[in-house]
Amino acid sequence: MTESKDILTQMLEVAEQDKKMSDKQKKIVAAAIELFAERGFAATSTSEIAKRAGVAEGTIFRHYKTKKDLLTSITVPIMIDSVAPFLVRTFVAEVFEQEYPDFRTFLGSLVRNRFEFARENSQVIKIYMQELLYHEEMREQFSKIFMVHVKGQFDRIIGFYKERGEINDMPTSTIMRALITNIVGFLVTRFMIMPDADWDDDVEVERTVTYILDGIN
Repeated sequence: MTESKDILTQMLEVAEQDKKMSDKQKKIVAAAIELFAERGFAATSTSEIAKRAGVAEGTIFRHYKTKKDLLTSITVPIMIDSVAPFLVRTFVAEVFEQEYPDFRTFLGSLVRNRFEFARENSQVIKIYMQELLYHEEMREQFSKIFMVHVKGQFDRIIGFYKERGEINDMPTSTIMRALITNIVGFLVTRFMIMPDADWDDDVEVERTVTYILDGIN
């Protein structure tokens, strides 16, 4: 992967550059992002955020009514508005703008790219996946980012390999759904549901590729 900075680093940089926030707000946001990533949202208290930020706990509540308000009002917009589009564009450049000898090679590159990304950012991703269940606005924004930056790339490359006869001539949307569902399912199980299981990652990546290919051919 060529993504040199993880989500946390980029979120902190965006927060630091936000001229609308006071210095204390920037410290609060930075501390919250770090702690949410390290310990998870539920396990992080506002007192711990305040301690790491070097401010009084009351300072947090002057800016944000609750811990949840801190997450949804600041860290979520940072992710959606600034970090996510950049990460998606990088993903497209790394995976979709390369040349592959066959569809299996492309699929292997896709799975490994997202595997490495999930491994580097599992804690932050967990926060956002949990929040996506409860915030329609977040789901809409992520959907918009996908539709603008990624869907057309999937359509193009699936169409290319269908024309070459490497994929069955089923609807492109069906093939794309099979890819996304199986890759995301693998990553969620690997990093969130069963992170401490005895995984052979290289083997599981190859099995995921084979399983997807068997399903669409």
